[in-house]
Amino acid sequence: MADQDAYVTELASELQHRHPDLVSAENDLAVHRGRLAIVVRFLHNEAIAHDIRLNLARDLKLPEPSR
Repeated sequence: MADQDAYVTELASELQHRHPDLVSAENDLAVHRGRLAIVVRFLHNEAIAHDIRLNLARDLKLPEPSR
């Protein structure tokens, strides 16, 4: 297990040095996924008026809430 952890660490370091733009893009994507998750939770929150959630989903071109 320690060998595998060292190998993974070495690969991550090599990726960071050879392709910093790729690592940066992956980090940006993680941020956007987190924001999308927040929006999806909002769209499915039945405590918020359905018309507000429906219009937001339409504006963002996301699946519309069913209730």
